[in-house]
Amino acid sequence: MFRQVYNPWYDWNNQWREMEQLRREMNQLFEVTAQPTAAGFPAMNVWTSDDAALVTAEIAGVTPDNLNIEVSGNTLTVTGSREAEKLPEGGKYHRRERNISQFSRTFQFPFTINAEGIEASCEKGVLRLALPRAKAEKPHKITVKS
Repeated sequence: MFRQVYNPWYDWNNQWREMEQLRREMNQLFEVTAQPTAAGFPAMNVWTSDDAALVTAEIAGVTPDNLNIEVSGNTLTVTGSREAEKLPEGGKYHRRERNISQFSRTFQFPFTINAEGIEASCEKGVLRLALPRAKAEKPHKITVKS
């Protein structure tokens, strides 16, 4: 049998590796969150039921003139842009974190959308879209006669 010898350098080296791993993971975390144009802007939630779909999107700072919503069959596309704030004459930024960019998000639904019945509203920077299901796509209940 081998006898294990205590090696203080081994313990110190292991702790150093763990700290390096933590540093790398933290750097990766901040690299991902620091990119304002990453896929996923604007943040959106999508719910579906037998009758319709409901979509909400965080679009703070986007005016209705800079927003385009298109539906084709079972596909919804939301595109838009956020414009820069106008600085007063002689003003300069001390810190600028809000991005100015264009965005596009596309979703496919498991049913055809009735484009005529879509309702869109925006309140407190949240876009709400109610997308009704096409009548031909709605499930039909069939009763069995005895």
